[in-house]
Amino acid sequence: MAENWADRIAAFSRSPSDFLSSTTAEGFLAELLRELRDDRASYSVKVLLLSPLCEYPALLCPSVSVGEETALELMSVFAQCPSKSSQFRCQLLLALTSVLLCSSCVSTHSPASQDFLDLLLQIAQDTSDPHVDGALRSLRATACDCLRELETCCSGLLIQRLELLSGLRQQETSRLHQAFTGLQILGLRNAVYLLTQKAGAGAKDLKTLIGGNAAVAWEVEPDPGQLNNNDSPLPSPLILGPMGIVPTLQTGPDCKELRSLLSSLLEESYLLTPLGQAALLHGLIEVVAMVPGVSPAIFRAQLLRLLGTSEVCLLHTTLLMKAAFTDSLFSAEDEAFILKRLVVLSQHPLLSMSEKLFYMDCILHFPENRPISVGDSDETLPVLLTPRLAAPLVPTVFNDSATMLARLNLLSLVYLEEGEEGEGGRGLAYLYDHLTSLLQIVENQGSREMIVTFFRASFLFLFHFCHVERYSEGLTRKLCELYLRQTRLAPHVINLTNRTLDRLGESGWAVGLLGALQRVVTEAPLAQLTLQDLSWHLKILARVAEEGEISQQSTISFLFSVIASSSSSLCTSGDWRLGNAVLGVCRRLLVHPSLDSLLIPLADILQHLTCHYGDTDIQDHARLYYTLLTTLSREKLAGALAQGASEGGRQVKKRSLSSIMAESEDLTSALTIQRTERPVFKLVALDNYKPQQGTETGQERELDVDLHPNQTENCPGHEGALWEAYRAQFHRPGFASEIILDYQLIHAGAHDSYFDQLFSICLHFDLTDNHYEELSDISVPCLFRERAPPVVRLRLKPRQPYPTTLHVSAIFTSEDGLSWHTALPDVHVAFQQAFMPLPAPPAWGTQDKLRVFEGLWGEICSGKGGERDLADGAISLFCSQLGPVALVALVEKHFLPYLISDQSDKEEYKVLFFLPPQSHVLLKIRAEEDAVQFDISTDNWQLLPYINAFLLTITERSQQDVTDS
Repeated sequence: MAENWADRIAAFSRSPSDFLSSTTAEGFLAELLRELRDDRASYSVKVLLLSPLCEYPALLCPSVSVGEETALELMSVFAQCPSKSSQFRCQLLLALTSVLLCSSCVSTHSPASQDFLDLLLQIAQDTSDPHVDGALRSLRATACDCLRELETCCSGLLIQRLELLSGLRQQETSRLHQAFTGLQILGLRNAVYLLTQKAGAGAKDLKTLIGGNAAVAWEVEPDPGQLNNNDSPLPSPLILGPMGIVPTLQTGPDCKELRSLLSSLLEESYLLTPLGQAALLHGLIEVVAMVPGVSPAIFRAQLLRLLGTSEVCLLHTTLLMKAAFTDSLFSAEDEAFILKRLVVLSQHPLLSMSEKLFYMDCILHFPENRPISVGDSDETLPVLLTPRLAAPLVPTVFNDSATMLARLNLLSLVYLEEGEEGEGGRGLAYLYDHLTSLLQIVENQGSREMIVTFFRASFLFLFHFCHVERYSEGLTRKLCELYLRQTRLAPHVINLTNRTLDRLGESGWAVGLLGALQRVVTEAPLAQLTLQDLSWHLKILARVAEEGEISQQSTISFLFSVIASSSSSLCTSGDWRLGNAVLGVCRRLLVHPSLDSLLIPLADILQHLTCHYGDTDIQDHARLYYTLLTTLSREKLAGALAQGASEGGRQVKKRSLSSIMAESEDLTSALTIQRTERPVFKLVALDNYKPQQGTETGQERELDVDLHPNQTENCPGHEGALWEAYRAQFHRPGFASEIILDYQLIHAGAHDSYFDQLFSICLHFDLTDNHYEELSDISVPCLFRERAPPVVRLRLKPRQPYPTTLHVSAIFTSEDGLSWHTALPDVHVAFQQAFMPLPAPPAWGTQDKLRVFEGLWGEICSGKGGERDLADGAISLFCSQLGPVALVALVEKHFLPYLISDQSDKEEYKVLFFLPPQSHVLLKIRAEEDAVQFDISTDNWQLLPYINAFLLTITERSQQDVTDS
């Protein structure tokens, strides 16, 4: 039956986890590789089959061994693929690169990765192109891309091929010349960096490296991979500016070979595309910075075309060069020219907005030859940027928002340096006039974008010039007038005051603005007040009431006038939102420092709301506030209405009277389940497997295996009755269907005293596949750091006994009553954790179990199982070079609870694993002349990959234990 691979691949790409829930990654990978080897499949389908390996290599090849096997299969397919299938061969190289990198084969220097590296170099050197369509050229280009990816991710792979790459670069006449140039400079840069990390390296090592005899240069190192810090990518960029720390290689003046190579690359750089030139120059800059023996003057011949370039990438590289070499390469005239050019480009009409913003950012972070400030986080202006030079960059209302704000910020810095006299004063006046122009546009029903731009511009202006009183006071006055005309701007005004308080709290401007807003709101005529305007006014007054420095007498008078006036329709309307807004202002007044002077009028307001407001909920809250105000002291009142105390930056919910707090965002936050930033606790597996001497099982399992007495008596003597009794057990619901795993719940991560005592923990488990039944939540009463950790028992019911991963989360309560949600580290259920001994009745002896073992083995080998369908049965063989001592230790450590044969029988061990719900794995282990053979028989062939991996792991570990001892 032909499979619709397009639909399957599309389903996998949409959601790999959902797709693999119905199968396994190993099974899907095996299907892909089998179809790739099938000659009947078209190459268009095979290209599609490679997409999962390119996009999700770590998911399909999670280990080095799987990645190695997959890479060998793909290289075999590549070797058999005809040269005319260029697209498929290119895609194969990309898939191989992804698999080898993501499965850590390259970082562990596996044989497959070395073979693939040789294959890529062989393809790159192949200059014979029999096809007129250039199929081989595209394959060579792909090989170069793969080599660059390998060298970037695992630096040092090309360290012994630098001379080869140099030759290929010089011989190549096609566009691949640029690819070889990029490979050579990348390999050279990484090789020089590795030399800087090698103790005692010098000119001789560098000469050997460039001369192509890199194997000699590194032969003194026991492990070349250690030079690269576990083969992680090298830091990029290395150049951090003139004050940065760049590793150096002390070679002295003897760098003739390196200078010759760098000069050759620079001379050919004009043949490359702008991006290729930028990458080449970046690599060369880093090499020269790491080798002080090479003078930066080697770049001087390139400066003329770099300073006049119109390419963004080349100009950026020029600035990197200036940051690295400062006045050792760039003169004062060069510096002034670059700065003037950046100013011109920042307002050039033919450039895009993003390019102009980039050039302005370059001005703000200009690498000066002799910088006054060494800070690398704050924006600083170069000394040479005067008001006259920056004049073309003044903002106008015709600029787009981003450009206008960037120019305003830049010019503010310029005029801030100049002060309020002379050009600085005139420039400051211009910026204030510009801000006034924006305000007039907003007054005339400007767009939302213009409104946001105006308030951002106001913040920038205040950030730089808040100390200039005539402008800051003028802006306060204009903002109040603007608000009265357009009350819908209240959120923007409040946000401006909050941000200004955050950054300029000591200036007092924000408090002054809030006081001015209070005056204009409370003095406005009530006859012209609409309900919509009132809602915005109440938001402003609520924010004003949060400031203890501002008197609230006028706010109290305004509230009483609004609710008690005969002309006011507020109380009769019964609008819940407006009533809640009034209560919000009252609530803030209840905790205001001047509450004593506000007591009587505030009580009158609350009483009036209680008696006359048209909404019952508002009446109830007003009555509650009135009761609190008239019965509690000021300290108790503040405690009752406290929204939450801050301890260590964390909002803490108070137990006492928390339910009587007013509706607000803070209350919502306090009542919502909080989320922790990191796991608070974790599940750690307990070692239940404790073999006991003279017992057949050392693992406690809750199995209901009792049979009727007459069955037990007949079993030992009659094989038919024996089989009937064993099989009858599986007809009983729930028989041997659970895997019980015990874990300890312990605190995780750094010690945090806030979480020392936790209560009412509810653990929730999410499956990552459908191999197991859903798990119920588990409740743990408490977890105290100073007490013994509680034991959590998981009862897993497998559908298929495969390894799986459980996502675990928990909801718990902290000591102060706040509820929290935390994500725990995943729980990994290994294949061997599903192993159970033969579920035989207690009355059975060793001979009875041996009869069951032999009967199962015979059924699986013959494929005939009576009532059972053994079409899924399979036999296999595993071999290992274990010695007699290691074999005995292996059996005693791993197989003793599942041993069917007599332990004293050293000729052949018979082991049976039962895996719920009804799978068996049978092993016959015997020592031959040169190896130990594990004959495997199972009634579920899909378990074979896991059995093989399990046996490989324990045999290698056992052999290592014997060697160490």
